[in-house]
Amino acid sequence: MKIGGINLPEQPLFLAPMEDITDPSFRMVCKDLGADFMYTEFISSDGLIRDGEKSVRKLDIYDSERPIGIQLYGHLIDAMVESAIIAEQAAPDLIDINFGCPVRKIATRGAGAGMLRNIPLMIEMTEAIVRAVRLPVTVKTRLGWDDDSKIIADIAERLQDTGIKALTIHGRTREQLYKGVADWTLIGEVKNNPRIVIPVIGNGDINGPLKAKEMYTKYGVDGIMIGRATVGRPWIFREIRHYLSTGEILPEPTVSEKADIALMHLSKSLEFKEGNRAIFEMRRHLSNYFRGIPHFKETRLRLLTTLDVEEIRSIIEEIRVRWGDFRSEQGASQFFQ
Repeated sequence: MKIGGINLPEQPLFLAPMEDITDPSFRMVCKDLGADFMYTEFISSDGLIRDGEKSVRKLDIYDSERPIGIQLYGHLIDAMVESAIIAEQAAPDLIDINFGCPVRKIATRGAGAGMLRNIPLMIEMTEAIVRAVRLPVTVKTRLGWDDDSKIIADIAERLQDTGIKALTIHGRTREQLYKGVADWTLIGEVKNNPRIVIPVIGNGDINGPLKAKEMYTKYGVDGIMIGRATVGRPWIFREIRHYLSTGEILPEPTVSEKADIALMHLSKSLEFKEGNRAIFEMRRHLSNYFRGIPHFKETRLRLLTTLDVEEIRSIIEEIRVRWGDFRSEQGASQFFQ
């Protein structure tokens, strides 16, 4: 598969951009465990052009992460174009436009999935960004605003005509947020449209190897993107790649193996963040790393309340000693129950 001049393996696996999750530390862990392409956390165009510290910090990318894209969102064409030019200077491999974020404070301003209510502006904005930068430009969006406006089949062609090099589609409407089941039928319709020649990447409810294989086989997408199921479970990339390559299901990692990954993730997080920020942002991952362990409530509470780094490491080692060979049978399905 190719996105512009970027070469990717057959049936590539993408880590979805997620706010406060896909920071450099988590991206590096996912890369080590088999992710083929990753994105930064999504970046506000307004924050970037105003030199906001949080937005500028998200531009930090590292050669070990490549290929990697920077994702931008906003509702004003001039601000999005200016932010794309700024982002290009950070030397990512591509610029991605977020037309899919359903969060109320973003969508109601007309950014993210809010752009699905103003298709002419979406197309004009995309054209302007494609003209403004030399890097490949891609788009991530949803099926439509609600069940009465699932317009992705039409806008996919119009987006392709702007010059974008790939399209990622999340199989829900904005109104659904992340509820219900992702509908891949329209993703498949876009992919199998003979007029669509750019790669089509599917996203939504990929929770393990069997689901990934089903989506590749049933809908013929060029790539799949995984989001929520990676949180505290970055080895999902390794599991999917192994199954796609061999047809064999890898066993769930032991608690001891998960402890190794958690400690590596914590160390990397501390490299990139100061003070307690690294610990606060690690908690979401740590709460999931050891899900499925029986009689774990008290230990989990200690793990998620202390601010002492050495105590966190000590608790993880304690978990390893106590439950080291245990394998959870829940897998990633726990995220979608």
